[in-house]
Formats: sequence, structure tokens, C-alpha cells
Amino acid sequence: MRKIGGTGMARPYLPLTALRAFEASARHQSFTRAAIELNVTQGAVSHQVKALEQSLGAALFERLPRGLMLTREGEMLLPGVRDAFDRMAGTLTRFENGAMRETLRVGAVGTFAVGWLVPRLSAFAERHPFVDLRLSTHNNRVDPAAEGLDYAIRFGDGAWHGTWSAPILDAPLSPLCTPAMAAGLAEPRDLLREVLLRSYRSDEWARWFALAGLEGDVRMPAGITFDTSLAMVEAALMGAGVALAPPALFERHLVAGTLVQPFACAVDLGRYWLTRLHSRPETTAMTAFRCWIDETAGPAAVSFSLETTPLTS
Repeated sequence: MRKIGGTGMARPYLPLTALRAFEASARHQSFTRAAIELNVTQGAVSHQVKALEQSLGAALFERLPRGLMLTREGEMLLPGVRDAFDRMAGTLTRFENGAMRETLRVGAVGTFAVGWLVPRLSAFAERHPFVDLRLSTHNNRVDPAAEGLDYAIRFGDGAWHGTWSAPILDAPLSPLCTPAMAAGLAEPRDLLREVLLRSYRSDEWARWFALAGLEGDVRMPAGITFDTSLAMVEAALMGAGVALAPPALFERHLVAGTLVQPFACAVDLGRYWLTRLHSRPETTAMTAFRCWIDETAGPAAVSFSLETTPLTS
């Protein structure tokens, strides 16, 4: 095959018209239907496929009385050709208003996503229209490499192996419950009469009670365990018990009066962090997202930058 000149690795001459005719014919199992799709004659499609077969030195189709059937060689060629055309089409669709959109994949703890990030995403999209943001949620257990994430937003101390971490938002935990339940809570000890809703971090309530002045021989009542604060607070909204959750991320319910924070005492067990793998170079879209989070979180967040934040490993 002829070679294409230019810089970088030389690649074989690519007969794109013939490959397109082959892919369409294989998909329709018909030269006629492929010709209709490509807006050419049936003879032109047949000629292009024949030229491709001659170039490769292999038959790609068996010509049958009522259509086509791929040969073994055709079956082996088709997946790569189809994938290449799909990739080219996907790249072209990323152009919008004369500029290419860049995909950004972010995974966030569900509580942070719903309570802080989602209500602000329209502002990010308006400022950075070139970013095609793909948001997924998790319950603080995430594998950025396996999930192909550019950034993962997590709750904790910022120390994750092989990860760059930057603090976003402090989120101390405090009891949250319905107004009716709060009416019977005059002091922290009164909570021991209620159902205490729990997360998978089993020491949270014990640490809150210690901070509130109750420690030692405190027998906490039985409670329900949840893997997300979102589900826990939803249960609290239904009157199932008292949740220990970050008020900063449930402000909408507190303002509406459907939730109450009966005591000001809040225990600090970590914060939300923006993280990425050390092996993940920062793209233009990632930079835009990081800077936007830093600016938007503002005084409520711990200020961070790539230059001043220590790397964790």
C-alpha cells in the first residue's frame, strides 16, 4: 500500500471511500441499501468494495442471490473499521459553534453532588460552554482509574494513595431531624431516647456526644445504618429518627423548615476534597473545573491551588 508522508509514524494509505462502502454494505448486507444510505449508485458501492478486496488480496463478502454475507476476513475487518468511523463521528460531533467541546468526567459523593454541586452547575456550564461535563455519584468508595474519572470528589482526610488532593469544603456533622422531633430535644442527652440514624462510619455519634459533653458510659440506642447521607436524611425527613449529617449540604431543607438542627454542636470528621490520580495529567477542562470550584466555594471552602497544596501518596 502507498504511504502517507508527513511527520510522525507513517501509516498506510487509507481508502476511506472504499472502507465506508464496505462498512455500510456489511451493516445492511446489501450493496443496494448501502448505496441508498450513501446517496450513490449500487454500481459505485460494488466497485469500491471490489477495489478494496483487490487491494487487500482477500474477498470480504460472499455474493448471494438475495444479499451479502461476510467472509471470515470481512468479519475480522469490520469491527476495526466500524470503531474507526464511530470515533471520527464522535470527534466531529464535539465541535459546536466553531470550537471543540472537551469531555470532563467527574465522580462525586452523592451528598456533595446533590447538596452543593448540582445547584451550581448551570453557572459552570454558562462560563465554560466548551466542557461536556459527565457527572456520576458514589458513596465515597470510588476507583477513578477503573471508572475513567478525571476528578473524584470525596469526603475524608485527603490522604488517598497515588492521588493529588485539594480541600473544597468543610462539612462538620450535626444532628438533623423534623421540627416535631426537635420539639422534644431540650439537651443533647435527650437524643438517647430517639432512634439515631447512622452512616457506615460507626464512631460518628460517639464522637459527637463526646464533643457535646456526654462521654464515658453512654449507651446509645439502636439505629439504622445507611451508606449515604442522602438516604439517611431522607429517612429523617420522614420522621424515622435523627440523622448526623452536614447541615451545609442540606441548607435547602433547613431554610424550608422541613429539617431542624436542634443543637449547634458539630463534630469535624473530615471535609470534601477534589482529587485526581497523579498519573492523570490536567487538561484544559480539568483546569477550568478546578478553578471554578475554588472560586465558587469561596469563603466556605479551604483555599487551594496546585502550587501550594501538598501532594498525598
